[in-house]
Amino acid sequence: MANHLNPHPHVDSGADPAADRACDWPGCDGEGMHRAPRSRLEIRSYHWFCLDHARQYNAGWNYYAGMSDAEVEADVRRDTVWDRPSWPLGSAPGSRNGRKRFAPEDILDLLGAFGPDWDAAGGFAKRPDARAPAGTRQAWAVAVFGLAGPVTTVAVKARYKELVKRHHPDANGGAKSAEEKIKEINEAYRIILDMLAP
Repeated sequence: MANHLNPHPHVDSGADPAADRACDWPGCDGEGMHRAPRSRLEIRSYHWFCLDHARQYNAGWNYYAGMSDAEVEADVRRDTVWDRPSWPLGSAPGSRNGRKRFAPEDILDLLGAFGPDWDAAGGFAKRPDARAPAGTRQAWAVAVFGLAGPVTTVAVKARYKELVKRHHPDANGGAKSAEEKIKEINEAYRIILDMLAP
């Protein structure tokens, strides 16, 4: 295992430089200037050795002595996350099926990344119902786009692109009916955007 001794005893060795320590090695009367942990369970309690015995102790010291393979694996895993709890990416404690469920209010869109329809309360704004009263220009525009129920500006723009791509005169051999359809789509688009404006 790695050297658990302080290689620079004059730099934060934990020893009082004025105190003379005897080496903790049995039978040695050298000066104990180098510390080494007593055991895995007493990692902050130290033996004090002379340099030769510190090297000898460290060479034979095994942090994982007495641990099973499973205990070693668990310790290594804990160490890789600094002994903090972790879980697989995309899941969190208290989630169902490994997935955290976010409510709209959990997301604060300060930069407008979700578009203009995201309201300050943290959800998609409720816009006027696209089901306009029968016989109105709004009802006609909704029918042209094939929309139903409350809609967002984002959904209307996506539908507009789809309709223009499908009915553009260039995609239909320059047919006059395609030109008329594009005019109708553009007018309906303007009406719906006006209807959805705040």
